[in-house]
Amino acid sequence: MKLKFRTKLAYGVGNLGYGTMAQTVGNFIMFFGTSIMGLPGTLVGIAIALSVFWDGISDPIIGYFSDRHHSKVFGKRLGYMFVGTFGMAIFNLLLWIIPIDLSISLKFCWLLVSLLAIETFNTLFATPYVALGIDIAPDYNEQSSVQGFKTTFFILGMIMPSILMFIFMPSGENGQGQFNQFAYINIAYFTSALCLIAGFICILGTIKTVQSLQTSSKRKRKEKNFFFKIFVLFFASLKKKNYGSLIIGYSVALISAAFLTSVGMHLFTYSYHFGSSEISLLMSFLFISAILSQPFWIYLSNRIDKKPALNISLVVILIGIALTGLTFIFRNMLEQNILFWLVAPCIVFCGFGTGALYSLPISMYADVITMDKIKTGEDNTAIYSGFMTLAFNIANCLSLLIIGVLLDLIKFDPKQPVQALSVQNWLGIIVFFGCALSISLAMLIFSNYKLKRSDVLKAKMKDDNKN
Repeated sequence: MKLKFRTKLAYGVGNLGYGTMAQTVGNFIMFFGTSIMGLPGTLVGIAIALSVFWDGISDPIIGYFSDRHHSKVFGKRLGYMFVGTFGMAIFNLLLWIIPIDLSISLKFCWLLVSLLAIETFNTLFATPYVALGIDIAPDYNEQSSVQGFKTTFFILGMIMPSILMFIFMPSGENGQGQFNQFAYINIAYFTSALCLIAGFICILGTIKTVQSLQTSSKRKRKEKNFFFKIFVLFFASLKKKNYGSLIIGYSVALISAAFLTSVGMHLFTYSYHFGSSEISLLMSFLFISAILSQPFWIYLSNRIDKKPALNISLVVILIGIALTGLTFIFRNMLEQNILFWLVAPCIVFCGFGTGALYSLPISMYADVITMDKIKTGEDNTAIYSGFMTLAFNIANCLSLLIIGVLLDLIKFDPKQPVQALSVQNWLGIIVFFGCALSISLAMLIFSNYKLKRSDVLKAKMKDDNKN
């Protein structure tokens, strides 16, 4: 089935607002909490970890209701996305206006409540949104195309914080505008507005397609003990080779993003001594490269299949990490301008490989869900989509908690504009070792994935003949 270009475009745009807001929080919150608010790294890590864990727990629950609910006004999925869009926009603003003169305990509580609220509405939008992409594009190759649109706009959303950092955090006298709290508040106004606009475009642009999706009688009936059944189903899915390898492998691979986004600003600020403009450019290079790589990874996956293409991308990321690590080792021997232009191509290399990591595992997961739907006749698309997010968030919250604790263990002092050399070195070790380890483990786990294009096409052919 071929989807209209405008439908895929509208669907993809939905990821722009959500992606921008999520990436802004992910990129800045650890630095904001420690260096701006003066909170200990452990407390910031606990707040982030709890919110991420709650996000993971709520994903399959919202997925359950999304699979079984069909609104007369919105059709399938979109009602949840509508509510989620408003909630994200509101609490995103509240997160960044924490009064700096509050006590440590009150600042921690404000941070925690705001993050929990954001993640709740994030789930209301994101889980049905991911499932919607699978619903509207059941074709094997068309699924890759839809995921390409989705990933492109998500990565555009990931670039936006870097652009906004460049605009709203002018370098000033000391060259480091990232220490200005009002800059974060102005960015929040923009990202909340973008979240609303992009969400509405997605909902209005896909509503006709969505309204044609019907729920089966099985999904309309009430079920007892659904909460217990959801998590029984989650652990059962991990035992299945294809489900488990994708859920766990994807979760482990994206731990690298947690290390880069949570400690990256610390690393580039305190170890490389880059200003806000230089950091924003580097992050822009990373995500622009990931966007530009999308056609290549889609083409390669169509030629050699999805898993081999994913393996190649992971090798590219590892090479990029190694090259960037070399610039860190020799950073004190080089002038700042030369150092920046040595780091930049390494970041571009990492971004090119990362582009596949944001799209191919989701496309592969959609194939597994499709095979399961054909085999069982049950539509648990959003529930299973929530399982991937749940596993990722469990891994992510643990890594963020560890990162917060590590910042305290290495004696990072937010009151000091220049950190001790030992702290600078440890920041690099945390980022590069954490990223390399997670990608290497992901490659090992993905090796257990066995589903091929021929398997999916054969199963669909049998299902079509049966119907």
